[in-house]
Amino acid sequence: MASGVRTNTRRAAVGRRFHESSSISVHLRELVILGIPVFVAYSHLRITTMPAAMVNTSSSRPRKKLKRQAAAAAAGAILVPHPLGVKPAGNAYTASTNSKTKAGSFAKLPDELLMHFLECLKTQELRSLSQCCKFLCAFCYTDELWRALFMESRRKDFIWRGSWRSTFLCLESSQTSHISCDNVFSDVLHRPFFCAHTSLKPYVANIPRSNSIARLGNLTQEEYFSKWSNQPFILTSPVKEWPIYGKWSTESLLRDYGQIAFRAESVDWPLQTYVSYMNDQHDESPLYLFDCGFVEKMGLKVGRDVQGASYWPPDCFGEDLFNVLGPDRPDRRWLIMGPERSGSTFHKDPNATSAWNAVLTGSKYWLMFPSGSNIPPPPGVILSDDASEITSPLSIAEYLLNFHEVARATPGCKEGVCRAGEVLHVPSGWFHLVLNLEDSIALTQNFVPRQRLVHVLRFLRDCSDQVSGFKDDIVDPYGLFRERLREKHPGLLQEALEKLVQHRVRTRWEALTKANDESQESTGFTFGFGGGDDNEDVP
Repeated sequence: MASGVRTNTRRAAVGRRFHESSSISVHLRELVILGIPVFVAYSHLRITTMPAAMVNTSSSRPRKKLKRQAAAAAAGAILVPHPLGVKPAGNAYTASTNSKTKAGSFAKLPDELLMHFLECLKTQELRSLSQCCKFLCAFCYTDELWRALFMESRRKDFIWRGSWRSTFLCLESSQTSHISCDNVFSDVLHRPFFCAHTSLKPYVANIPRSNSIARLGNLTQEEYFSKWSNQPFILTSPVKEWPIYGKWSTESLLRDYGQIAFRAESVDWPLQTYVSYMNDQHDESPLYLFDCGFVEKMGLKVGRDVQGASYWPPDCFGEDLFNVLGPDRPDRRWLIMGPERSGSTFHKDPNATSAWNAVLTGSKYWLMFPSGSNIPPPPGVILSDDASEITSPLSIAEYLLNFHEVARATPGCKEGVCRAGEVLHVPSGWFHLVLNLEDSIALTQNFVPRQRLVHVLRFLRDCSDQVSGFKDDIVDPYGLFRERLREKHPGLLQEALEKLVQHRVRTRWEALTKANDESQESTGFTFGFGGGDDNEDVP
């Protein structure tokens, strides 16, 4: 992970430090004179560093091309002044006054540690501390602090007022203080603001042809099974057949379902409240509506052969084998709605399932990487030893600012824009980052195709602590799935179990030969079979 990059780990989430290098001192005075915040320039100029295992150094890097991409991204940055006048830390080197010196004992704390301290305070404590000096005022006005307090309050009867602080304190715009903190210099405060106001569209432009996700009209089941089940692709035809395509919009959903509560991350809000938030927010990572109960809440019918159906899964994906579980199957389908810049940072879909994501309005940028035992995670992403936890930059903007150049130049990278009326296939086990390029509505569904059944069975068997979406009273999802498959698809189950046994024997042999190779390394002797490694994560 590059030094100073904010990650999604709770205690590493707030704060950022600069690399102090000669390049900073060379350009500092020129940038301040031009009136451009120092950090804006350095977010593109400085070199990020990460463990060598994250980058395949055997591939050549198009250095000139990367520099051009960085310059284009810098040109697209929107230099909006911070509402309180806060500036990046580098500006303090040429300032005659620094408000931090007036903060008493708090001035001794690094900004990151000060923010951790403020996270522990309650409402009145934050309000009282904000009145001590401008430096503390700027920190105590940080909207992420008030967002956390609001989420903890579980408040339901409220009016969205444009910011988390104003909403939590029930402040009208005329009641909100606008205090000038132009002598406050802090990357901890300025970096989230910068990420929230920098244009991200330059990062999704000029996708290299080798990285482009394949675009197809449609596929047959045979074509999907034989060639495409482990590849991302975009289909441009199936969604346009749905009755709801062209009819759903933010306005129509608001009219028909405005009073219905939908899940948006950790809260359940009426749709009209969420739309108010969506239309008037400035969050670095906007709240994302992601509801798995929308079919029942909205009274929809699903299925090509169902009379009055609103939509159906694309035919090419065939039968979803989790359907054998009936009402015991895990959560599988979601309504997704979010403003521009919302989305999800790098993750894999649950339970080793595949997925499709159909855009009804707006457009989405996808950045995808395959995974496997011999394939490192995407640049800027760290996996725990058991691969159960992913550590990555805190926000999508943070990732694109720091790692997009390297990611785009990394072998295996796939990128694409899925537009309204199109559906994207997410293969089982692939890492993916998703960014809404505009306000968007989409439907997504996870499924188990026949070609990936072995992967799902192995995940349920070997990663039981990571299984999700099942009801609490189902204590053995693997056993239940096997039992139901034996009833409905005995031949398919038998074939999958045989592959599981073969894989277990093979992996044990590879472990033995690897241990032997390491013990003989000093003598130059190796013991094992020839041939290249299989990078596919076969169970």
